[in-house]
Amino acid sequence: MDVSQGSLLLSHIEYLYTGDDEVGEIRDAGVFVLGNVIQWVGRMADLPEEALQADRVLDLKGQLVTPGMINTHHHLFQSLTKGCKEDGELFDWLTYLYGIWQHLQPHQMHISALMSMAELMMSGCTLTTDHAYIYPNECKIDDLIQAAKDIGIRFQPVRGAMSLGQSKGGLPPDNVTEDEASILEDCERILREYHDPRPFAMLRIALGPCSPFSVTRQLMKDTAALARQYKGVRLHTHLSENFKDLDYHAEVLQQTPGEYITECGWNQDDCWFAHCVLLSDDEICMFSKAQCGVAHCPSSNMRLASGVAPIEKLVAAGVPVGIGVDGAASNDTSNLVAEARLALLAARIREFRPPTQDSKVVPGNPMAMDVRTALKVATVGGARCLGRQDEVGVIRPGMAADIVAWEMRKGVGFAGAQHDPVAGLLLSAAWGQYCSFNIVNGRVIIEDGNFVTIDLEAVIQKHNAASKELFAAAGVKPTCS
Repeated sequence: MDVSQGSLLLSHIEYLYTGDDEVGEIRDAGVFVLGNVIQWVGRMADLPEEALQADRVLDLKGQLVTPGMINTHHHLFQSLTKGCKEDGELFDWLTYLYGIWQHLQPHQMHISALMSMAELMMSGCTLTTDHAYIYPNECKIDDLIQAAKDIGIRFQPVRGAMSLGQSKGGLPPDNVTEDEASILEDCERILREYHDPRPFAMLRIALGPCSPFSVTRQLMKDTAALARQYKGVRLHTHLSENFKDLDYHAEVLQQTPGEYITECGWNQDDCWFAHCVLLSDDEICMFSKAQCGVAHCPSSNMRLASGVAPIEKLVAAGVPVGIGVDGAASNDTSNLVAEARLALLAARIREFRPPTQDSKVVPGNPMAMDVRTALKVATVGGARCLGRQDEVGVIRPGMAADIVAWEMRKGVGFAGAQHDPVAGLLLSAAWGQYCSFNIVNGRVIIEDGNFVTIDLEAVIQKHNAASKELFAAAGVKPTCS
């Protein structure tokens, strides 16, 4: 426990959603934090004497308080290229954007991460991962790590990689790939320099070759072997994202996605996979038995017309499932609470089919997922994917103080939704309201809707300038120019 930052009392919380089945949901609640760890949760009428002596008190009347949300899949650098190739499916979209991303510079990586992290935190995120797989022009994962330190978010980045270029049968052009020996060498470097396996670590590293169509089997195997030499290092990649992905598995790899990850040694509980839109029932069963995690990314999957992952089946099977906003060039935002809302709605409509001349309508299922299940997926579900369910994801004594508050008295988001604030958050407020407080590891990062760690307007201006620089370097002219 780090007690250097003193104690904090969240007082007179209008409605507390803890995410913990035993603690439950409480009106007129309090949360007492010592250092970075939650010490007490309960009704204000039962406030312990110690909490009355808190160094700082935040009065949260009229506010909903939830656990910090966890983003399980992202590509932070893509915030520089929103709105590109808006009519493309996955492979066409990637092929177009590789030509732009190859011009990325280190300062652009840093500011793109800072911008994406800001939007994540404003939308309730306290812990994010990032799958950074392209490193042109001396860009390094260090640029992203510095951004996380600057803004104050808990960070678990994935050192991604692409090694299988077009000349070797892969999708990416050769000039955005890396030599596999160099990849593994850099993985070892960042593990030694940055990885912190201790409880409540603010920075923890994962490893993740990008995808089956951009790396070799050998790199998948070697990366897994390297990760398992270190405590708490997890593995991540893309899997079963769309029909071309499955075609590549069948025609080039000559294996199903499940067979491929099994051969590579990735069918284990230290692995989580992005998308999994087209998993078979057998593969869902395999994920359940192995406790492989899934990062569900509904916006990206809809934007690229990939499909809708069978999230309700995965959750019912006990698979660890979290929410991922995915890259901001295929979402095209980093709004995590809005992503949780879309996951809820997508689960309900996934099986709907309109009537045809030969068949009746196949209805959707409004009971496929409820709001509290969706919020659990966005919190403790993400914690399970990242192997941190004993540290974050719920509000109870002994857990890290990663806590978010949402003002319910101002704005239109919660108007008419006071009777059930949890439903109000996901069904009503998610698209139009950012959080009022964001607390990470006991430290207040957003207070009354404003960052205390960064100048948001300055970040936005620098980000727009970096985006213009990148497009200019790639020779892409703005529309109507």
